[in-house]
Amino acid sequence: MDKVAAWVSALKHSGANYQPASETQSQCRQWLQQAGHSLLVPGDPTYPTRLMELSNPPAGLFCVGNPAHLSEPQLAIVGSRNATRGGIENATAFAHALAKAGLVITSGLALGIDAAAHRGALQAGPSIAVLGCGLDRIYPNAHRALAQQISDHGVLVSEYPPNTAPAKHHFPERNRIIAALSLGTLVMEAASRSGALITARLAGEVGREVFAVPGSIHNPLARGCHRLLRDGATLVESVDDVLQQLAPGLSTYLNTGPQKPESEQPSNALLDQPDYRKLISALSFDPVGVDELGRRTGLTSAELSSMLLILELEGLVEALPGGQYSRLS
Repeated sequence: MDKVAAWVSALKHSGANYQPASETQSQCRQWLQQAGHSLLVPGDPTYPTRLMELSNPPAGLFCVGNPAHLSEPQLAIVGSRNATRGGIENATAFAHALAKAGLVITSGLALGIDAAAHRGALQAGPSIAVLGCGLDRIYPNAHRALAQQISDHGVLVSEYPPNTAPAKHHFPERNRIIAALSLGTLVMEAASRSGALITARLAGEVGREVFAVPGSIHNPLARGCHRLLRDGATLVESVDDVLQQLAPGLSTYLNTGPQKPESEQPSNALLDQPDYRKLISALSFDPVGVDELGRRTGLTSAELSSMLLILELEGLVEALPGGQYSRLS
């Protein structure tokens, strides 16, 4: 039995209302002949076993890229499509640091937080994007180049066959795959009604960890996160909050052990960049505020905020009360 026939059989066995027409099956066979394209069905060695914990696991997963990443330890990072600049910077920095620690970052290729998470992850490792349409119909169209990067260094996934257009009801269905594939779901920014909250709820239903980053009480995109926190989600202020929660049983996967530099000068690829070297030189072991750092370096407040967050996630800088910072090494 070929893969497409196995997929059709799995659909029938699952009781799905959808049955692909013979023309669709023919298109799938043609699509599978292209390099890097694959179709996983339950029972395949590469079909991720975590999905079998769903009450309605996908009858098939169409993939572009390396499907082996689907069985690696993953963290989902999701949030608002209309994210703030700070939310984008946080998602990028968290995804980069968590990918560097050994987690594969999974999201939905949407605008805003999803895209930032993919981009941050790709700076340090693979990423997984789960789509709500056929993999030949990248949505949104603006993310075609990002989708190509993900397929080159990770994997694109969909339960929908090629030539399937995006539809509103596909996205909650897509979200259950994101939730089940991952060990936990981190919500960066979300309004009180948000698809990210659906992913978080589904994650909780399949026994996964739920994490949320708090925000200002005046920010409507913090309300969804605050709701999750009231409901028992783990509050996240740093990457360590995530890693400590997921670490049990994952020591063979995660690079969470102490990493001491060989000399007193921090050894980090960031310090190859002139602006980061300038900022580190301007910092001392005594607290210093952002305004003073701006005077010392000539960098803008926005540039400093982003760079200081990344240095904090890398363990090179400590954030102190009153908006001040100091070096850690």
